[in-house]
Amino acid sequence: MTRKHYLGPIVDVSFDGAVCAHAAECVRGMPAVFDTGRRPWIDPGVATTPELAERLRTVVGRCPSGALRIEEHRAHEQREQQ
Repeated sequence: MTRKHYLGPIVDVSFDGAVCAHAAECVRGMPAVFDTGRRPWIDPGVATTPELAERLRTVVGRCPSGALRIEEHRAHEQREQQ
């Protein structure tokens, strides 16, 4: 399966279903973003503040299989460094 990319306002999330262990850490950690009853089931657009984006980074970091990854926005990183 190919890695799918989901765009958000601060960070993006990518997902590779072929390596997913279905541990549901994402669904339990941030159900507003990860909702298996919705299509698409990942909506990083919910993380609209730096605090929510940081929480999303933490939840994705708990993914035991590595199926989920955070993709940082370069423009956002550059603004934070200024």
